[in-house]
Amino acid sequence: MTILTSENFDREVLNSDKPVVVDFWATWCGPCMMLSPIMEELDGEMPDVKFCKLNVDDERDLAIEYGVQSIPMLLFVKNGEIAGTSIGYADKASIRARIEAAL
Repeated sequence: MTILTSENFDREVLNSDKPVVVDFWATWCGPCMMLSPIMEELDGEMPDVKFCKLNVDDERDLAIEYGVQSIPMLLFVKNGEIAGTSIGYADKASIRARIEAAL
């Protein structure tokens, strides 16, 4: 999974040739830690989708810009446009379904 920063966000997300899932998370967030291994698994299982992580404590401006008010939050981006979001922890099957529906 690609680690996002303000320096690489546009290149990795908005200008990506593939649809992108951005996982907004923080180290102190229990549900984020539960979601992390699921996202790693999906990253390996869905090669046509780019999976990225953005630490909201390290990149506050991006979190604010994308309206993050609760974490974990998944942002689905296709062709540089927001295609949807998912807030909170969910199981692997639910997340896969949300990704497939959005992208």
